[in-house]
Amino acid sequence: MTLEQRGNAQVLSHPLAQHALADLRDAETDAATFRRELNRLGRVCGYALAPTYFTTTSVEVQTPLATTASRRVTDDIVFVAVLRAAVPFVEGLVDAVPHARQGVLSASRDEETGMDSDGQFPITVRYVNLPEIRDSDTVVIADPMLATGSTMVAALDGVLEDVDPETTVALSAVSAPEGVDRVAGRFPDVEVVTVSLDDRLDEDGFIVPGLGDAGDRAFGTAE
Repeated sequence: MTLEQRGNAQVLSHPLAQHALADLRDAETDAATFRRELNRLGRVCGYALAPTYFTTTSVEVQTPLATTASRRVTDDIVFVAVLRAAVPFVEGLVDAVPHARQGVLSASRDEETGMDSDGQFPITVRYVNLPEIRDSDTVVIADPMLATGSTMVAALDGVLEDVDPETTVALSAVSAPEGVDRVAGRFPDVEVVTVSLDDRLDEDGFIVPGLGDAGDRAFGTAE
């Protein structure tokens, strides 16, 4: 099986996802390669999520020789990118499911204030632009890193404020157990899917072993 339940998360064990993740973890990977591999990972995740979370409908198509019954994935899919790190990640998801609707949300943690005693960061949501979300939809909120869970919880609050889609997935490349548990505790009906459930958070709230700061590495702004 591609998805394996581990605690409150489902771990996506597809070999091509693991291959892309190895390149993302590598400290020697440059920004262009990082973006390419994050895109590739998103595409593989899109394919891997499909059997469990995307619905299909019966259609008839005309081949060059005859009419035959076929199936197509419905349009009840929304991908939401948490800016900025998730941009190439969601581009890959859209490569897998081109007819999905898309939204964006800008949420960032206050690094200067730092973590509070509960292991959370103050989060600022500056921008939300979403398509109409229907009751029948599967909404996938993508952020490459699920660390403390503070950003994903803020994103879920922003997306689900006035809507109740059939399924909501919080998708990441790497996650820390603390973040997974925080999202599951706050949103027990949300499916938490990750390519890797890593060991822990360090004292600054970064995932260990992790992959560094995905946004900085993808856009070449790392120091």
